[in-house]
Amino acid sequence: MMKMKKYLVCLMAAMMMASLAACGGNTEGGSSSPPAPAADNSPAADSSSEAEPETETETEAEDADSEADDDSAVEVTAAADADIEFEDAVVAQDGQAYLAFTDSQVFVQYWGEEGANNQLAYNAGVVDITGNGTYTVSLDGDTNGFRYDTTGDPNGEYAPIGMGFCAVIIKNGEELLPDAIITIDKITVDGKEVEMTAKNYTSTEDGHIRSNINNPYIDVPSGDARSTEGYLYDEDGNPVVDDADEYSPKIIDVDSIGEWKKLEVTFTISGLANDAAPADDADADADSADDTDADSADDATADSADDADADSADDADADSADDADADSADDAAADSAAE
Repeated sequence: MMKMKKYLVCLMAAMMMASLAACGGNTEGGSSSPPAPAADNSPAADSSSEAEPETETETEAEDADSEADDDSAVEVTAAADADIEFEDAVVAQDGQAYLAFTDSQVFVQYWGEEGANNQLAYNAGVVDITGNGTYTVSLDGDTNGFRYDTTGDPNGEYAPIGMGFCAVIIKNGEELLPDAIITIDKITVDGKEVEMTAKNYTSTEDGHIRSNINNPYIDVPSGDARSTEGYLYDEDGNPVVDDADEYSPKIIDVDSIGEWKKLEVTFTISGLANDAAPADDADADADSADDTDADSADDATADSADDADADSADDADADSADDADADSADDAAADSAAE
């Protein structure tokens, strides 16, 4: 009987446990609670708020579009530049004089060459030194080439500012024109003459003959300085002319020069064995040569015509003689046959 009671107690306990399991194990209020929402800084929240990463294909497509836009811009610029006419960049040759120059910022320059550090090469005025006489060299800061080299745009706006180094230089003058003396006569900026405050002198540097207009790197003339009066100093550096102290490597007040478009320097060459042929004479010589060539051509044409006429006349006479001889022979043959 006791065993039966224990068995019943166990059976009832097992049934109660099964009933509790069927209810989900929640004994408070008879229902289960929903899961709590994820916090803003939880991994779940982060994954829902972050944008999906771009795929590799999308990135490449965007890069291609960007490159296409860049190429289009370059093509448009190139097309625009192609319509612009650029002036010739002038390179000084041996025996020619040119105006070496840097502006006050040592940005705009010309050294008788083209390319880097020669932005003023376009339309630069250089001149052949052919003998004693007056010459002019010049620089032009109002060209498409200059604007393009300084701003990257032939239609851009820029102007040389002031003056740093400036000198008239004869390229390889030491070898070709060793006795040449340069005397600066006039300096004009945009057509306005600049006052000269000292006398210029001639010297030799690196095989070139030159005359400083403004050399900020030295304060006194070089030891080989010379002028129409002769050498300024003896071998010991002592002055040998009375006014040696009036010569200077800086012959103008550069502070008086602002932005400019055109710079011209007129100078006289002396000391050479011959005088330069005047421009009018040179033109006359060229015209004379042209006339001579034309006359020669006309004469040759006339001679050819005369020869042709003479040949035609000779041929005509020969033909007439041949015809006459043939007729005579025919008549003689006919007479002989008749006999």
